[in-house]
Amino acid sequence: MDDKTGGLPLRFLRTPEAARFLGLSGRTLEKHRVYGTGPRYRKIGGRVVYALEDLRNWADQGLRTSTSDPGAGTVRPAKPASR
Repeated sequence: MDDKTGGLPLRFLRTPEAARFLGLSGRTLEKHRVYGTGPRYRKIGGRVVYALEDLRNWADQGLRTSTSDPGAGTVRPAKPASR
């Protein structure tokens, strides 16, 4: 089994911490949750938590090497998808 955490427990962040990690406001991250455009999250009890790996994976969808690089994915804005 491949242990990517080096034996440490998986770290979960609440919305304010996760937003800081991504450089977003907490409200923007909440909007991403509502519209389904944000990173994967978990509900534990009544709390929303994000795994660091999920935050990194979501942010990496926007990874580019130049302005002409189409990239492998897109990080969509926090707004409803157009119909």
